Order: sequence, then C-alpha cells, then structure tokens
Amino acid sequence: MLSVVWRYRHFILSSVKREFQVRYMNSVLGGLWAIINPMAMIAVYTLIFSQLMQARLPGQTGTSYAYGIYLCSGLLLWTLFSEIAGRNTQIFLEQGNLIKKMNFPKICLPVIVSLTAFLNFGIVFLLFLGFLAITSNLPGLALLGLVPALLTLLVFATGLGISLGVMNVFFRDVGHFFSVFLQFWFWLTPVVYTIEIVPNQFRFLIEMNPLMPVMKASQMIFVNNQVLALHTLAVPFGLGVALCIFGLIQFKKRAGEMVDEL
Repeated sequence: MLSVVWRYRHFILSSVKREFQVRYMNSVLGGLWAIINPMAMIAVYTLIFSQLMQARLPGQTGTSYAYGIYLCSGLLLWTLFSEIAGRNTQIFLEQGNLIKKMNFPKICLPVIVSLTAFLNFGIVFLLFLGFLAITSNLPGLALLGLVPALLTLLVFATGLGISLGVMNVFFRDVGHFFSVFLQFWFWLTPVVYTIEIVPNQFRFLIEMNPLMPVMKASQMIFVNNQVLALHTLAVPFGLGVALCIFGLIQFKKRAGEMVDEL
C-alpha cells in the first residue's frame, strides 16, 4: 500500500492542493480565511472563557489562561479527529464520479483526506503555538510528546473512517448515524471539562473512551508541560491498527462491488 501511495504521490499532493484552493475559492480574502478562522477560535476560547467567565482549572493558579489553553489543546485534536474520521466515512460517496471515471488506487482517497486534515490542523497549531509563546506558556521538550499522540489519533481516525466509509457505500444510514454519534462522542470526551468533575458512577464511560488518553496527552503537554506515559496510548493505537486492518480487508474484498454501487 505504501508503494502505491508513493507512486501516486503527485496525484495525492495535487488533490490536497486543489481541495485547499476550492475551500476558499471566490472569496475576497482567499487563503487568509485559513488563518482568520482559527485566530477567532483561539481568541474566543481564551479570552471569553478565561477572562470574562473566569473559568479556572483545578490546581492551576500560575496563569489565567490555563483553562483556555486546556480547551484549545483538546479542541485542536478533536477537530483533527472528527475531520479525518468524518470525511473518510463519506469520501467514497463524495468521489463517486471520480472513482467511476478514473483508474487509480482508491486507497489514495483516505490519504488525501488525512493530509488535508493535517494541513488545516498545522495552520491552527502554529497559531496556537504563537499565542502560547506570546503569553509565556509555550511548553518545552514536552512538546515532542505530542508526536505519538498525533500518530495514535491518525491511525485510529483513519481506521475508523475507512471501515465506516466502506459500509457507508452499501448502507447510507451509516454516515448519517456517525455524524449524529460524533456529537454525543464529543461530550463523552474531556475537552470542555475535566474528568475530575464527572460523578464517580459515570466516570467509567469517559475512561472507556479510546480518545481519552490522546486528549489527556495533549492537555498535559500544554497545561502542565508534562508527557503522558506512552503505554497509556497502547489501547487506542492497537484499536486503530485493528480498525485499519479490518477496513483495508473490507475495502479490498468489496472494491469491485463499491464501483458498481456508486
């Protein structure tokens, strides 16, 4: 699969470039919206929640921006996850005409989705780092701990998206159900709240969430300048690998049927 992706790298990169351009086509500011939108998000969550609403994290007294940083660090990863998983669920339907008209490895489509999502993530992430630097809250070497967390998120989101994407070709309700489920999943993930405020009898639901260790890794890095132990990412990473294998097997078995269905 990697050799196929490498051979079609020019097609993949040009598709990523085209998706980015189409998103801001016919707008006066063009690509500047890729900067304006995340800047607005960071401003809203840090200034309104941290300053106006005086939201505070338990045990965090060093900076008034602690809750805003906690919120943004979780939202950045959640947005990346939802874009990769959500778009991969719909990608074979969205590109149905392209699949039927062009002869190319269909596995390139999830790769295009992931690269596009990481491009959008990278823009927001750099702006977030700029804000942390200005407010003297930039993490040190602990920032390297974000790499395994992002890798885990990528594997899990891609595996889940491909698995659901293949099923969505034959059962269109899968895509609709997942978009609704994502809204519940968000609130079962400690992004806007800490797990400490959840009643003990319901805390197990949060701890069963495979995204919980990924979010916690990001939040610990940016809020506490600490790296989460790598073994805590083993379960979501292993689950992601299993989903990738399952999705690719189903994709390979049903590739011909998918073209007929589309």
